[in-house]
Amino acid sequence: MKDHPLRLLLDFDACAQRDNGQAPAFLHRRDRKFALTCEQQGVTPGPKRWLAHMNHLSGPGAGTSSSKQTLRFWRRISSGFMAAGAVFGILTMLGLLFYDGGQRINVTVILAFVVFQLLLALLTTVQSLAGWQPWRGLLQRFHNNPGSDVSARLQPVLMARAAQLGGLCFTASGLATLLVMVVLQDLAFGWSTTLDTDASRYYGLITAIAAPWAWLWPAAVPDLALVEATRFFRASASEATLNPVHWGQWWPFIAMLWTTWALLPRLVLFVLAGVLIRRKARLLLTSHPAMRALMYRMETPALETGNEHNDAADLPDTTTDLKLQPLPDAKIVLCWAGAGDPELPDALSTGKSLIAKAGGKMTLAEDRHTLEQIATELARGSKRSVLLVTRSWEPPTGELEDLLASARNLWPEDTQVVLVPLATNIEREPDAHQVQQWLRFARRAGPEFVTVSLIPVHGAVPDMDEGVTQ
Repeated sequence: MKDHPLRLLLDFDACAQRDNGQAPAFLHRRDRKFALTCEQQGVTPGPKRWLAHMNHLSGPGAGTSSSKQTLRFWRRISSGFMAAGAVFGILTMLGLLFYDGGQRINVTVILAFVVFQLLLALLTTVQSLAGWQPWRGLLQRFHNNPGSDVSARLQPVLMARAAQLGGLCFTASGLATLLVMVVLQDLAFGWSTTLDTDASRYYGLITAIAAPWAWLWPAAVPDLALVEATRFFRASASEATLNPVHWGQWWPFIAMLWTTWALLPRLVLFVLAGVLIRRKARLLLTSHPAMRALMYRMETPALETGNEHNDAADLPDTTTDLKLQPLPDAKIVLCWAGAGDPELPDALSTGKSLIAKAGGKMTLAEDRHTLEQIATELARGSKRSVLLVTRSWEPPTGELEDLLASARNLWPEDTQVVLVPLATNIEREPDAHQVQQWLRFARRAGPEFVTVSLIPVHGAVPDMDEGVTQ
């Protein structure tokens, strides 16, 4: 599933949505560097390789949570269709084969039901090709995070595959129930209709329906004598004169009828639905607006016009009016994506009531538990500040933005999140351009909720020199 076109499209779309919050100059420079690196390595810079590069930049354990949520949602829908189809298939077959010893099981009713199943399967496929979504309102009620426009355009084919999978389980469980009932009960079949239909015409219909398997299992094709012997017409007085031995000889025909015209079409259309999903995912990825922008950035040289001098180590002028704030005396520290490993500076570890971790190798469930633990700790204390420690050289990711959105819903309203970006050397302050990207992130997240501070650097190196002098 990792290289499935659907997963590739959803991952790319999620990454493109996160890039909307970045400066265009930063995106151009990043993607142009990636293209030049691929050129040096002699490989083609495709979307799959670009996503692997972006995951590498985000750090170990980072992923696209939105795409995982979308796939998990559709897996739940498919599982629900499978369970419902299996249960209803058993109940439906038991209803069709109900026999109390008085009235025989009407083959005509089973024929009509199989035709109905075939039409329903074809209608499901046509509906997905036409993009008709009569169930959109119900789907939105169960899906709290509807996602982007790409997810909405994939819904018809994804729902069609789930429906075909449910129909496949329905017909498979129905066939299994039929075979079990043949073994356990003495079923009596016959055929009848309100119209006074001639037996030869009915035999012609049966022969045409059984043509696909006549060469494989001739015994599953009823002959004219069986059709004439098993006909019943209302409450005929001659019913008792019919030979009951013939009444059970219809079951091979019923089994092949169900297999050929109900089970196999569902299987073929389910496979076709998977092919349509792959095809639509490839088309949407190729025509994605972010894909065209990415290709342009990779093919076009990046021009730095925001600097006063030529220096490839400097970023364009992307400063913000948001300023650094003093480091508060908070009692809670949250380390994001491995920041602070192997140990935190003394200013962030001394006197704290709770030091927790999130992101990186942590799962979504563990992140949720951490946020709830912090919410409990904030409710107990009077200081409503949380120090969120990050790595200054790593750009803010969409996962961090999702974490802050969840925290805003769980934590008290007056809680203040203080971003503390750490440099590679914790005894020094991070570079100015690295701090600027966190200030811009705090501006997007909301300064009333997120601010940025630096730990006070109070000369750790001079202290070492003094120790040497002494």
